[in-house]
Amino acid sequence: MIITISGTPGSGKSTVAKIIARKLKFEHYSTGDFMRQLAEENKMDVLEYSKLAEKDRSIDEELDQRQINLGMEKDDFVIDGRLSWHFIPKAIKIFIDANFDKRGERIFHDHIRKEHNVTLETTKKKLKEREQSEIKRYKKYYNINPYDKKNFDLVADSTTKDQEEVAAEVIEFVKKH
Repeated sequence: MIITISGTPGSGKSTVAKIIARKLKFEHYSTGDFMRQLAEENKMDVLEYSKLAEKDRSIDEELDQRQINLGMEKDDFVIDGRLSWHFIPKAIKIFIDANFDKRGERIFHDHIRKEHNVTLETTKKKLKEREQSEIKRYKKYYNINPYDKKNFDLVADSTTKDQEEVAAEVIEFVKKH
């Protein structure tokens, strides 16, 4: 069984994916981790690297191929990524969302542990820019909106739930399929 976890930034998808993988004793992969590694290697933050990816398709192609290979070569794993559902079509496809303010707060609290010069307002501004950058890039390269919920088997709202609750909802769903 392969489970793809997609969703909006700050929805908790990475944490939920890790919880699901742990509880099901599956491997866990994350395109966000792949992207952050590539950005760090190039001495950029994720927003800068995402904007570079708008002009340099090879960045997305590398992420795409990693996902395609995983889907063909492995089984019993969870992967969280914006387009994982697209590159691993045989998977059970999950989308996690939360309202914009809640997502901004989550990202802000995550960043505040790492940086001291960050504000909630700046975090939300960067979040909006990041989402717009991703929508533009995926529309241009794949003619896909990564946030279109019609592409998923289950849509879970994490606005008022913690990650354990969302993971339990997803596990209950996948066990029925």
